Amino acid sequence: MQGSPEVCVLRLGHRPGRDNRMTTHVGLTARALGADRVVIAGNASKSKGTIEDITARFGGPFEVELSDSWRPLLRDWSGVVVHLTMYGERVQDVEEEIRAAHRADPVLVVVGSQKVPFDVYDAADYNVGVTNQPHSEVAGLAVFLDHLFDGRELDREWEGGESRVLPMETGKRVVPVEDLDGEE
Repeated sequence: MQGSPEVCVLRLGHRPGRDNRMTTHVGLTARALGADRVVIAGNASKSKGTIEDITARFGGPFEVELSDSWRPLLRDWSGVVVHLTMYGERVQDVEEEIRAAHRADPVLVVVGSQKVPFDVYDAADYNVGVTNQPHSEVAGLAVFLDHLFDGRELDREWEGGESRVLPMETGKRVVPVEDLDGEE
């Protein structure tokens, strides 16, 4: 989120044709819940395009990168590495420590899909589980980011973009930015 060190999400294990929707949702969740960018390991140009389209339409900033080699990013990261896994420490037991570290250092959040290589567990400063039950990587990322930002990401102000969603009790309303005139 703006005003604090970077939060980058590294999406591991994208399998073209099988993970397109899930990878897209990892990127959209990262964007919506406060991360600054997502790096997708693998050939996920369709997911990249969708995430960039949403950012253009609803605001940013948010960056999307594709990478054929994720290991250098993990190895050379100059801040805290958090690997989300159901086998990790409970998020509620380590969130304060991670939040304190994030005040000074960038955070790399590693989100896998298929079996994650053991060197990811070894390279991580924290292996964190939002629950020790099977669940979606999208759900794990959402819960983790909400805990990291302590709910502040929900009040984020978006820059640019063509449209805004206006909260309503029922129905849905998306309006062009130029039609807002203080309506937000």
